[in-house]
Amino acid sequence: MNLKEILNYTLIEKAHLHITVYSLLMAALILIITEIIIWTISRIFKKRIYPRPGIDIGKSHTIYRLIKYFLWVIAISLVLQTVGLKLTFLLAGSAALLVGLGLGLQEIFKDIVSGLILLFEGNMKVNDVVEVEDEIGKVKEVGFRNTKVETRDNIIHIIPNSKFITEHVVNWSHIEKLTRFSVDVGVAYGSDVRLVEKVLHDCAISHPKVAKNPDPFVRFNSFGDSSLEFQVFFWTDDSFYVENTKSDIRFEIDKQFRENKIQIPFPQRDVHIKK
Repeated sequence: MNLKEILNYTLIEKAHLHITVYSLLMAALILIITEIIIWTISRIFKKRIYPRPGIDIGKSHTIYRLIKYFLWVIAISLVLQTVGLKLTFLLAGSAALLVGLGLGLQEIFKDIVSGLILLFEGNMKVNDVVEVEDEIGKVKEVGFRNTKVETRDNIIHIIPNSKFITEHVVNWSHIEKLTRFSVDVGVAYGSDVRLVEKVLHDCAISHPKVAKNPDPFVRFNSFGDSSLEFQVFFWTDDSFYVENTKSDIRFEIDKQFRENKIQIPFPQRDVHIKK
């Protein structure tokens, strides 16, 4: 048996499928070449595009994923044609299968369509800080069906893409670079309110992650049941770990209140007994 006969040797032959040694080798070659092309494109994005200043990493990642999916669709189509499997037959079979599965595939298709919307519109990109279902996290990967979000506890949540389309989602990265936050505190009645204002302002402005411009400010909110209620507002560009910043400011407030003899009261009630 010569080389030509070996290459033309039929491995599988059915009504809509004809696989020879040659077609199998060509299919493997197509997949290998596709993998090499995708790897090369990935290296180009990582080495030459991502490091450049002014380049949006999230958009670049989205473009790379779209190119990757497009190349794989072409490669798989070529492989099917190479092994003699006609796409028209596949499409007809798929249509019948989809009709058969019916409602079972609705959620999957909804997630896939939502993923395409996210990838093309660019409303949510890799490294964006988002809040969904009262959970704040950083987008690590936007896929066709699911999106991976890493929380502040370094836990990866795999969220269906449809949630980002149909539900209320806050994208903190779409807000201005500096975002305003606040810390609440109550002080005892009789405290020097101007001293309280100064101490709260100094505690906020002294933190390295709090912006100096705009300047933090203090609001005297209310005369509470047991305390005078204040709120110190500050701006920061580190919204993902802002709870750590708030914690540091609270520690400093407690320290400065002790040094300045400012009391933080606990709830109390006066009880009058009539004889």
